[in-house]
Amino acid sequence: MSPTIELADQLFETGPVTRTSSCVEWVYQSDEWCLRIEAHAPGVFRLRCGPIAWLEPPKATARAQRQADMLLARHEAVSELECQAGDTGGWHLSQGDACLTLGDQGFALQLMRQQQPVARAQLSLQPVVDDAGDPVWSIDWTLGDTEGVFGLGETCADPDRRGLRLVSDDAADRCLPLAWTPAGWGVYANTLDRVVHDLRAPSRLQMQVHGAGLDVFLFVGDPGEILNQYTALTGRAGQPNLWPLGVWLDQAPGQTIAHSLQQVRSLRAQGLALDALRLADPAILGFQADKPVFEWSAAVDDWREIVAAAQEQNIHLAGSCIPGVLQGTDLFDEWEDRGWLLCDEDGNAWVCPGTAASGDRPFALLDLTHKDTARFWAERHQQALDDGLAAPVCQARFDFPAQLEARSGEAGAVLRTSYPHLARRALFDAVAGPRTPQEGVMLSRDLFPGVQRFAWQQGPDVDNSWDGYAQTLRAALSVGNAGVAVQTHALGCASRSMRTMTPELYLRWLAMSVFSANFSFQGHPDLMPDAFDASTRNLIGHWLQWRYRLLPYVAGIIDDAVRTGLPVQRSMAQAYPADPQAHAWDTQYLLGPALLVAPVMQPGGQAEIYLPEGDAWWDLATGWRYEGGTRWTLNPGLDALPVFGREGHMLCLGPVAQHTGEINSAKILEEVWMFGMPEHNPVVMRNKIRVMQMQGSSYIKGLEGLKILPSEGLEVKRRGAEVRISRAR
Repeated sequence: MSPTIELADQLFETGPVTRTSSCVEWVYQSDEWCLRIEAHAPGVFRLRCGPIAWLEPPKATARAQRQADMLLARHEAVSELECQAGDTGGWHLSQGDACLTLGDQGFALQLMRQQQPVARAQLSLQPVVDDAGDPVWSIDWTLGDTEGVFGLGETCADPDRRGLRLVSDDAADRCLPLAWTPAGWGVYANTLDRVVHDLRAPSRLQMQVHGAGLDVFLFVGDPGEILNQYTALTGRAGQPNLWPLGVWLDQAPGQTIAHSLQQVRSLRAQGLALDALRLADPAILGFQADKPVFEWSAAVDDWREIVAAAQEQNIHLAGSCIPGVLQGTDLFDEWEDRGWLLCDEDGNAWVCPGTAASGDRPFALLDLTHKDTARFWAERHQQALDDGLAAPVCQARFDFPAQLEARSGEAGAVLRTSYPHLARRALFDAVAGPRTPQEGVMLSRDLFPGVQRFAWQQGPDVDNSWDGYAQTLRAALSVGNAGVAVQTHALGCASRSMRTMTPELYLRWLAMSVFSANFSFQGHPDLMPDAFDASTRNLIGHWLQWRYRLLPYVAGIIDDAVRTGLPVQRSMAQAYPADPQAHAWDTQYLLGPALLVAPVMQPGGQAEIYLPEGDAWWDLATGWRYEGGTRWTLNPGLDALPVFGREGHMLCLGPVAQHTGEINSAKILEEVWMFGMPEHNPVVMRNKIRVMQMQGSSYIKGLEGLKILPSEGLEVKRRGAEVRISRAR
């Protein structure tokens, strides 16, 4: 018998030493160690074990509190549990339909849902010490033969993470901490230290969690319920302004701002919609060489003139920055002496060799663990925002060496994980300012625990090919599986070969991007709309009209994410966990709750589509109704995209616009499309539409002045402010 199993058997022979309505505790190791389990929320158990001195320090340090707040938005337990001895040994901790069993039937840990086991694991009650002398805890989960594991960050490949080994502080692994399976359970290691998820062994998920103690959250429920509870626990983003939902243009490297503004004017002249221009690296602003104030880069001749020219075209400007100061400047030397820079063990500032944002010039990083430094950096950005910058862009994930230590003591994996969070937090404070509720966006590719608190996540750079198109879609769906509500798409990449970007691919990519959280055109001449023939440009205009008509719905989905934590683009495994066939269709997705989108993913125009079980579906293009659990082959033209409305839902559409400034806030809706008898309130920004069902009919308030498009077999009768939807006789 292993020491861990022997210790567990001894521990669970007797009852817990402490019981409350929400918490139970066992002590071991001469009463110096503790296993504590809380009913943290409905369907959520928090399990912590380790030295009591770690679990209950005599005085929480400012660093410990800051790190705890970076990880959790809600610290207190809000649910209750019942603790009972099991019939065959061990202990059962129950809350509603969820149950956590300890030490029963040969398993150290078992999760149950509606009295059925959904997950089993061996849990180490003592850590082992690795080669670096760090304590490492292990949880070894047993998986079913066909049980997929989803979440854990971004991937451009198979969303099922089995077969991989993912290290949380390795930037190349693109990790996020939540893992879940369609079987009805999930797990989150609540730490900034290193966590390894090893799924290479058949039917196993092995977790190695570094740290003095173990702190994990265990979830029981469907994926949507897990994401809801996980984001309620760790934080959610606020509602952005409307303009970021409009179309973006990414400036190509090497282009002048004047050239990019001319591209904007050209798009306007062609009647193509646009709202924002993201300026290319290097950073458009940074510290002066000898003063702690920002100055605009050499690429910016006259910032006020640029802002005025952009505003004339109703364009918002975004640009990049670096959280540091260039090497070889007086300010570098001054702040190194002051202790405002990240330093190595000898007290010398650590120098980053250079990035695209720094113009490949080496620079030192601000020590954002120091609150005065972080506040100062945020205040400088606030000034830039007051001067007309609409959104900052910052990449702050760095591979710090082990000997680098922040002023507050963070080092190694903890510093690598927490630094991008601190940078994003400071920028968000600058963007959101004193607004209540806080709103605004900052752009980044960085991933870290808690990233879902901050809008807006950028998608990856991919090849201008059908494979690249699939990769950007899978990337967005995978981070959605990990709790990120919004990830945007780039329509191509200016730094990759253009030879494979055909008009057909461009239009298919654009159509998918229109039915997503958002996207950006690329400023390279070969990727701009006017690089294509007149018929292709007409179709581009057709899809941009669809984008702006969809804005009330997409904004409503994002607003809904503030309450539920669900992403804009939802994978089939997430939306339909009980339909195993659906999981294989990894380039289909739900756009919010009402629409199933099945993009055309190969040349030639043919699309294989699977409509999930449990719902009926209405084709937006034809109005035909299809039963769920069926498979179809369609051949949509380049002006069409297979999109299906979910029965019982509605789609609210707004007006065609050239930019969001044209949208009248008092009249944001024009049409309502109905998919069968309405049963659900529609998802839409500033929603005042309410549905009530009675005697086989639906009574809807809030549709005054809107055109109603019912599905076949329904009739509409207006009665003052109320609309009655009933079956046609």
